[in-house]
Amino acid sequence: MAQKTWQFWGKRLFTVAFLILIPVLLYFLARNLDWNEVRQSLLAYQPGTLAIGLALALCSYLLFASYDLLARAYTGHHLSARQVLPVAFVCYAFNLNFTTWVGGVALRYRLYSRLGLDTPTITRILTLGLLTNWMGYMLLAGSVFALGLVKLPANWAVGASGLRLIGVLLLAIAIGYLLACGLAKKRTWRWREHEVTLPSLRLALCQVALGASNWAMMALLIYWLLPGEAFYPSILGILLISCVAGVVAHIPAGLGVLETVFLALLHGQLGQGTLVAALLGYRTLYYLVPLVVAVLTYLILEKRAKAMRQRDKPA
Repeated sequence: MAQKTWQFWGKRLFTVAFLILIPVLLYFLARNLDWNEVRQSLLAYQPGTLAIGLALALCSYLLFASYDLLARAYTGHHLSARQVLPVAFVCYAFNLNFTTWVGGVALRYRLYSRLGLDTPTITRILTLGLLTNWMGYMLLAGSVFALGLVKLPANWAVGASGLRLIGVLLLAIAIGYLLACGLAKKRTWRWREHEVTLPSLRLALCQVALGASNWAMMALLIYWLLPGEAFYPSILGILLISCVAGVVAHIPAGLGVLETVFLALLHGQLGQGTLVAALLGYRTLYYLVPLVVAVLTYLILEKRAKAMRQRDKPA
């Protein structure tokens, strides 16, 4: 009981510390920012550049939505890809903008249950999606960190050696998961109230490939919006660091966290105004535009669900 209390308050204090630290860091980083440079950089984007950026965002959303297609093979449910992909798209957009509990969990249960899936099946879809996302992350981040492709400032406590060690540990977890899926005789594991059934090795390889590809596509969008001297592996590594910081901070859309990490780690390498403009473009193309589409799609899904209930209601 005492340990759970310490864990509860420890998480709360850590979150509060992030909520205080991020605005303070943003203030100091933005205080001397040339906002005219930001404006000029935004105006310099060509329509073709933005169109390709939007296409990259769409590719990323399709990759993420494909997690739920893997889950269909994993659970064996009856829904078609035409039914699964819109639900996954809507949930991802809401997840990014309104936290995991709103988009990733509550909305998924609502939409899938209306399509006839039971709670245990939806839970397994959620579990496989989380594993796909984070195993892909671990393989990709582990490789980037272990190879030393991200240059940390000298005053960062982790340091280059520490980041390499973290990379090796992440790689070990991802490879261990694949080995377990391929070799383990015990297929079902319990942890507290959770139960996980290991997928086949083939499905696990698809998980890692899709998860890593999605993270890589997100970084490619930011890289595309930056000037030519940007180094893609470095952009990828910084995005991977910032996403974990956003998860820890529990801030919707990681607002301010992404910007703080990028400004801190690319300080002196790129113009701050140019970098802020690229991140604003990324926010627009990857968060806001898909959210508008997702809201409209959600309304259509709700309308269809209502029509199905009325049709199935006995006369």
